[in-house]
Amino acid sequence: MAANPFSLEGKTALVTGGNVGLGQAIAIALAQAGANIASTSRRPADETGAQVRSLGRKFLSIEADLSSTQPVTAIVEQTINELGDLDILVNNAGIIRRADSVDFTEADWDAVIDTNLKSVFFLAQAAGRHMIAKGQGKIINIASMLSFQGGIRVPSYTASKSGLAGLTRLLANEWAAKGVNVNAIAPGYMATDNTTQLRDDVKRNAEILSRIPAGRWGDASDIGGAAVFLASHASDYVHGAILPVDGGWLAR
Repeated sequence: MAANPFSLEGKTALVTGGNVGLGQAIAIALAQAGANIASTSRRPADETGAQVRSLGRKFLSIEADLSSTQPVTAIVEQTINELGDLDILVNNAGIIRRADSVDFTEADWDAVIDTNLKSVFFLAQAAGRHMIAKGQGKIINIASMLSFQGGIRVPSYTASKSGLAGLTRLLANEWAAKGVNVNAIAPGYMATDNTTQLRDDVKRNAEILSRIPAGRWGDASDIGGAAVFLASHASDYVHGAILPVDGGWLAR
């Protein structure tokens, strides 16, 4: 093993949804560890790019809408063509829709499943083919507390993140012997755009904070260390794990 098993020097990472929130924090953490970064998002990732380049790393911004699988192959090909390789994939891009289950629409179901689960699988497939061919790679899926729990008023989100936990294990079973590590990070309640409604609801905010042993909402930067670990040689014998970064939520 390398002198620094957490070093990502010479590696290339593709982070979906890398323009804001958790994706941006993960991209910057991987760059700090030495990786060059490709980021997909619906809008230009100028801020992320500036921070990554300030660390002396290469940065590629790919504008893509992962509500369909249409751009998947091109994303992987562009990353390899412009940055030279693809060693790490972080499937971070995701959306959420909230409504009582009795009122939940088919459109909101399909939108979330397509982005959070279908596109994730086919992006992992495209990256996996490249990684298997060279005998090594790291795939990190961004799961959720709702990969373990039911939640309320987010049926398609819960279904997608529960499915993603299963998919992480399945791909690990198939690809571990081929040199590809597939794992997931399950963020706890993080202060991101996805949780704005919860944090603005005084009652729900208080209920959530009272359940978190750490006593605070997570910050996007709290995810970075876990991502570096799962992207590096330090996790070479870790397969099919779902690592909670939750302030102790699941331990309560």
